[in-house]
Amino acid sequence: MPALTPDTIRAATDTLCRLTEYLRENPDPKEALALVEPLLDEYTGLPIQLGDTLRALARAVQSHPNTPRSEKISDLVTELRAAAWVQTDQYILHYVLDELRKEIGSAAASEPGCGRCR
Repeated sequence: MPALTPDTIRAATDTLCRLTEYLRENPDPKEALALVEPLLDEYTGLPIQLGDTLRALARAVQSHPNTPRSEKISDLVTELRAAAWVQTDQYILHYVLDELRKEIGSAAASEPGCGRCR
């Protein structure tokens, strides 16, 4: 695996920006859901990954020998950990996508000329 750099992380955020711009162009909802689905996977999606990243950052800062030991640092590490839980709690968006997919699919199936109608 190549070394991580700020540029490789920026490339990931640039991809998210491109996705946002694409979604603003009103693509087909099924295609839009398919593109967003990996981002909101209940096990590996962004909410889980961002929460894990924030917790790992808190641990890295707190456990590094060169980190000053102060109440301010301790408070900031606590804030990172709290933010991690807030992010992780957003995993439920995965279920929102499931419901959207069902609703869009059932609406399409009930429309005249859907291919099921005779």
